[in-house]
Amino acid sequence: MFSEEFLQILRCPINHGRLQLADGNLLAQLNEAIASGQVQNRAGGQVEQALEGGLVDATGALLYPVHGGVPCLLAEEAIVVSQLDRIVKD
Repeated sequence: MFSEEFLQILRCPINHGRLQLADGNLLAQLNEAIASGQVQNRAGGQVEQALEGGLVDATGALLYPVHGGVPCLLAEEAIVVSQLDRIVKD
């Protein structure tokens, strides 16, 4: 999806760490939860569009969505990955 050189220069807007591509399993889980209306972004808005891809911060806590091949690196649009734990338990 993105070249290694491009990934080398991208940084998380919150913690300024490096970003890496999200794995397919995480994307599948998030897309399933998005389809059922259970995912919110950091701003508290419901995520309605399925993820084409994602970039995860170095801690694995935040995922920045990718739509149309373009990463959205806005802090409020990030998805807190740990909300999947709550969704799976419900």
